[in-house]
Amino acid sequence: MATERPDLAAMLYPLVRKLIAIEMPVLATHNVSMWGYSVLTALDDTPVRTQAALAEAIGADKSRIIGTLDELQQAGLIERTPDPDDRRVRLLSITTEGRRVRRAVRRGIQAQEQQVLESLPLVDRKTFIRILQQLHASR
Repeated sequence: MATERPDLAAMLYPLVRKLIAIEMPVLATHNVSMWGYSVLTALDDTPVRTQAALAEAIGADKSRIIGTLDELQQAGLIERTPDPDDRRVRLLSITTEGRRVRRAVRRGIQAQEQQVLESLPLVDRKTFIRILQQLHASR
């Protein structure tokens, strides 16, 4: 008989909550919300997107991210320009400052994550991260 284990979600959920909790102060330091960081990350990975494509990419309702986009634009972290092919559509791009902030936030978050990962031996940390990257890429 196989050894029973908790469901994956039951094991991951407490870890995800802990990771979110350690991210919040880093985000606050840079005056960026979790959604704002998601937007900056998506735009840094693929520079120009429509608002609809961005919303789909980050799993947000397109009307829900308008306020986040407004905040990011007012902070000089993104630009919204009319699409020359369809003036009703806005194209989004990250600014140099947005890229700087996004990278600073990522460094801060990953520094905090190190504290969580330190409970694992180095070889297990590397394996854990590699497996998460594989699962992330396969979604």
